[in-house]
Amino acid sequence: MEAIQKEISPAKLMWKMTRPHTLTATFAPVILGTVIALYDTTINWLLFVAMMVACLALQIATNLFNEYYDFKRGLDTAESVGIGGGIVRHGLKPKNVLTVAILLYIFAAIIGVYICASSSWWLVVVGLFGMAIGYLYTGGPLPIAYTPFGELFAGALMGSGFVLISYFIQTGTVTLLSFMISIPAMILVGAINMSNNIRDIEEDTKGGRKTLAILLGRDAAVMALANAFFISYLWIIILIVIGDLSAWALVVLLSLPKPISAIKAFRNGVKEPALMRTAMKSTALTNTLFSFLLSIGLFINYFINV
Repeated sequence: MEAIQKEISPAKLMWKMTRPHTLTATFAPVILGTVIALYDTTINWLLFVAMMVACLALQIATNLFNEYYDFKRGLDTAESVGIGGGIVRHGLKPKNVLTVAILLYIFAAIIGVYICASSSWWLVVVGLFGMAIGYLYTGGPLPIAYTPFGELFAGALMGSGFVLISYFIQTGTVTLLSFMISIPAMILVGAINMSNNIRDIEEDTKGGRKTLAILLGRDAAVMALANAFFISYLWIIILIVIGDLSAWALVVLLSLPKPISAIKAFRNGVKEPALMRTAMKSTALTNTLFSFLLSIGLFINYFINV
């Protein structure tokens, strides 16, 4: 097979297929939601671990569905950039990729039963909806990834959704404050999706996608990404000013070099394509560092006032 490149060990290939640079999009919101819950209840750490594992399984499965269906539709080739590449570059059988994704869904569902039994069975509906969106992102007759709504669905479910569910399973409720704090998480997870689509504008256009980045055009899409970063930081500052968060939340400002780096790299990426890797990494790290630092700020404030 011409598409197969150099040999790679099964362990490294499996790790590559998880798209590890994207997994912080799960870690960060789950931790943030749990830290918010610390203010209202005693944390059930077993539930926290269960939530983390289930969400990671769902995200990895979604990545595998993405790999499978982009290959089946002919969007991914050996020359494509930024993909897992297990099928087109390393000869994995498409059926096996799909099977692993389905098994991960089953695994997540089993853990979900424990989470529901320990909190609320209403989460069954939420979980099934999330799993459906994960599959339909690249599967089904009209994949979400081929529309301008990819950022919205990714951000709402993996950003705000993961924060609020993590909070809910600990407290049994969702408060206005927990929702307000989840908004930057939604924006920044959506930003990861936007950065992917900015990088892939040329290939996605050839593949028939109508992503938001394609509809806006490259320059406007980069500006939209910059605005998303700006709004996320401004949102936290506003919550501090109105008294919903303590000044400790300003620790998120330590992550500012990453979004600045991302925007600079995207703007210079046309002339220097190698900068795209920097832009992608910086965007993902913005989400990670922002949520982790916000969690640390909330954690410090809690113990100062306990």
